[in-house]
Amino acid sequence: MNTLGKLLALFIISITTQAQNIIGPQPGYSPEVGTLVSMLNDLSDRVDYTVKDLDTEQLDFLMDDQANRIGSLIMHLAATEAFYQVYTFEHREFNKAEKKQWEDAMNLGDKARKEYQGHDVSYYLDIFKTVRQKTLDLMKEKDDEWLASIPEGYNMNNYWAWFHVMEHQSSHLGQILLIKKRLPKQ
Repeated sequence: MNTLGKLLALFIISITTQAQNIIGPQPGYSPEVGTLVSMLNDLSDRVDYTVKDLDTEQLDFLMDDQANRIGSLIMHLAATEAFYQVYTFEHREFNKAEKKQWEDAMNLGDKARKEYQGHDVSYYLDIFKTVRQKTLDLMKEKDDEWLASIPEGYNMNNYWAWFHVMEHQSSHLGQILLIKKRLPKQ
């Protein structure tokens, strides 16, 4: 690698390890995939930062009988990302076992309100981070051509699918922030 290449590599590493609020290519990924990864990671970092200090009672808080618990919403984010993993990387939907594992979290509602309570924050974040790590590992195997491609029989390209994962996380992060503001004062 020439001197300019070494300097560029150091600059990229510096951006990814020291600077905040930077969206762009990441080491180990093609340029567009790396940019997408930086956006995905920014959102997951925001989710983590928002919930990391909540106790079980706060994670279980229910504003009313139609609302979602923060823990359920974190599981919903993990389930949606797990779905898009199989949808974009394997060109399929959940199999029976995956559907059983993720269905309540995907659908939210009464079942999720009952199932996702009584856990500490590490329970939810460990699952969320495990799903994200799998996404990051799978993204390393793909390139910008894959990102722009529209799989046969699909009505979206892979970039749109992962953009949707990000907008979905952003939307539910707003919901989590609202619930957090409504938590009973301790």
